[in-house]
This record gives sequence, C-alpha cells and structure tokens, in this order.
Amino acid sequence: MLRLGLVCLCLCLAVCAARGASPWRLDHLLTTFWCPPPATDEALAAVAAEHYTMTWVPESGLDLAAKHGLRAMLQDGLISPASLDDPGKRAQLDALIERVKDHPALYAYYILDEPSAAQFPALGRLVAYLREKDPAHLAYINLFPTYASNEQLGTKGDVVTAYREHLRQFVEVVKPGLISWDHYQFFKDHDTDQYFLNLKLIRDAAQQAGVPFLNIVQSSVVVKAWRKPNADELRYLVYTTLAYGGRGLSYFTYWGPQEYDGLYVDGKATPLAAAAARLNAEMASLSPVLMALDSRGVYHTAPIPWGGEAIPARSPIKISGGEFVLGLFDHDAFMVVNRDYRKQATAHLTLAPGSKVQEFDRRTGKWRGYTTTTDGRVSVRLRPGDGRLFRIVKG
Repeated sequence: MLRLGLVCLCLCLAVCAARGASPWRLDHLLTTFWCPPPATDEALAAVAAEHYTMTWVPESGLDLAAKHGLRAMLQDGLISPASLDDPGKRAQLDALIERVKDHPALYAYYILDEPSAAQFPALGRLVAYLREKDPAHLAYINLFPTYASNEQLGTKGDVVTAYREHLRQFVEVVKPGLISWDHYQFFKDHDTDQYFLNLKLIRDAAQQAGVPFLNIVQSSVVVKAWRKPNADELRYLVYTTLAYGGRGLSYFTYWGPQEYDGLYVDGKATPLAAAAARLNAEMASLSPVLMALDSRGVYHTAPIPWGGEAIPARSPIKISGGEFVLGLFDHDAFMVVNRDYRKQATAHLTLAPGSKVQEFDRRTGKWRGYTTTTDGRVSVRLRPGDGRLFRIVKG
C-alpha cells in the first residue's frame, strides 16, 4: 500500500509539472475576511495596508488585487457543482479557469459555505475537477461549527459524534486542501462553551488529513444576540488559534452596513479594524517561524474547558498562575496564551533545570534571550488574550 501511494504521488506531481503548475500548498499564515470590500483602488489599498494577505474579488478585480500585492479568492457563480452537469456551463467554467489560472493574484476558488454532508459527493467531484484543471490554486469550502444541528451537518449523534462524522466524511469524500470553519462564541450576556471543543476537533481532523486549517472568528454583530468583540477578545481568538497550530484567520465580517457593525461600517473603518490590522502585522512577523513548526500538543491549565486537555506529567513545560493555553511545537518551541481576555496574567513556567529560553520578538522578527533561573523557572507577563512564542535552546 505504501509503495502504491508513493507511485500515485509521483504520478500526480509529474502531471502537475507537465502542466507547468505545482500542487497548491499554504506557504504563509493566511489573513483574510468574509464580506469583502468592493474591488476598488481605495478599498484594496486599505486591505493591503492592514496586512491582509488575501481579499475576495470577481474576475474583474484580479488586476487591482495584484496591483496592491494581494492574493485573491475568486468569486463566480460558475464555480459550482451544477456547472459540471450542464455542458454549456461546464464549457464556461473551463474558459474561466483558462483565463484566470495564470493570473499572479489568483490564490483560491470560492465554492460554498456550510454544506451538509449530503452535498459532499458533488463538492468532491468539483474539487477534483478544479484540481485537475488548475492544481496550483485552492478550492475553498467553509464548514459549519460544532453547534450546528444534526440536520444542518447531515450526520447523527451527540455534538462530538455528529461533528466528528461530518469532518470524517468531508475529508474522505471532498479531499480538501484546507479545512475552514466558523465559530462565534461571544453573546451579549454570555460566552458559549464549545469554542475549544471545535478547535480540538478541527485540529484532530486536519492533522489526520495532513492539511492546514483556518479559523473564521467573530468581528461583528450580524446576529443581534452577539456582542462585538473588543481588541483583547479578538487577540484571544487569534492567539488561541495559533497555539492550536492554525495556519490562518478570517474575520466575520469586514465590510457591511451599520447593522453588521463589522470592521468597516458603510465604508468607514471602526476601531476594531485597527486592532485587527495590528494582529495581522503580528501574524506576518510570526509567519515564517510558525509555518516551519508542526503542532505536537495543546493543553490547558484549570479550569479545563470543554474539549481541552490538562498539561500531562510528561510535558517539558508546566504552567501555573492563571488560565493558560500551552501549545507545543516541534524543535522545542512552545506558545503560551492567556486564556483570560479580561485581565493580564503572569504565567509561571517550570522547565528542566538548566534550560535556556528564547522568545520570538514580534516587533523585530528575531529570537532574543529570555530570563531563566538556574532551576528552570520562567515568568511571562501576558496581556489579556495575548500569546507569546518561545523555544528551548541548548547550551
């Protein structure tokens, strides 16, 4: 079986090389949004200045995206499973792909938001078709959150059972290049309790499939029962995702009317847009380092949230002093996140005696020494919702 898999992989790579395109892969931390702005000079200049790496455009917007150094998700009604069953539309889809596949701005084809499992066979057929015609670009589909109903998911069972089955079918039938989902936890009078459960289940599925994942996080009040996150809550969403090994963030929503109250309202930036831009800049700084690290484990200090796991005895790092997420990566790297987005906290870390630690400085983009006691203790002060990346070094 292993030999057959290697042969198939080699054949796929050979076909892609013969067509002059390499298979799509994510090579940076992706920062994007839902509800894109119009593809105008002014709007896309703002998107680029806010450190986003991808916008969404129709075919007519690709040139402007390229002008501003942005990658683009292509939106077009032809990118649908129905096009494959209509000879005329299929020919139009083929023509569209031929026109755009070599465009420097093109990064992904938008297909669908929140499908049921019953739609997976048709979506898998379209993903395979796009991959055959243009292997260099992502076919993008976004999934439901854990709190979707069994009817929406198209699977049965309790929350965990139904969602795991939904993810299993998605991976096996659709064969995605990336797993994307949305989860909105901030309500006016409470936070829902499945955020970390959703992160865990997505991380598990993505690791099993060998693909990256992208988290769509709340930045609006499209649903009137929601509360709009503040800058610290947004930071918490970004850094908990990164600690779990996430490779991208998308904000819901970016552009829209007053009733959405997203990052932009009626074309004008809200204060949260500036907070998102600062986080995007931090992600851009972290990107080269995190993209070279694989997630090895994610743990929590008490109280353990649903879906979380306590720091095991075998962990090379122990933490006390507050509510924290510990993300372990290979090459002795780790991220500590303050799970409390309301107040700052000091994480007291215990490592093996004699350990030396470096922190990745998001401002300079370089590693720097961090104070460690001879018995392996480190104190890290974290702003509300903040995360810091470290590594243990020898000598």
